[in-house]
Amino acid sequence: VQLQASGGGLVQAGGSLTLSCAASGSTLDYYAIGWFRQVPGKEREGVSCINTASRMTYYEDSVKGRFTISKDNAKNTVYLQMNSLKPEDTAVYYCAEVPCDVQGMGLIPKSGSWGQGTLVTVSS
Repeated sequence: VQLQASGGGLVQAGGSLTLSCAASGSTLDYYAIGWFRQVPGKEREGVSCINTASRMTYYEDSVKGRFTISKDNAKNTVYLQMNSLKPEDTAVYYCAEVPCDVQGMGLIPKSGSWGQGTLVTVSS
């Protein structure tokens, strides 16, 4: 499956954005998809993931209660709804196929590559 992240932009602190991860080449019925983010000079970190078969989700502690991951079967897309955004959420966001369950998510994409991310900038 090929994944393409989009939806980033500039938003003020406290605002909201929804990122999209559109899939092609296969349906997402039996995939686990994760969202990651990376700030220049820092390691890429896992943010959230969804197991599309079991519908189990995982959230990193800093985004719990603010971010919601979901999928739309008809559009073959996974979304990351981000509310109450903070300046520290500023990063390039990526989506990738990784293992996912309620306890955590894999950090290395099964495809071996990250693809193009989408930049989220939260101003204070």
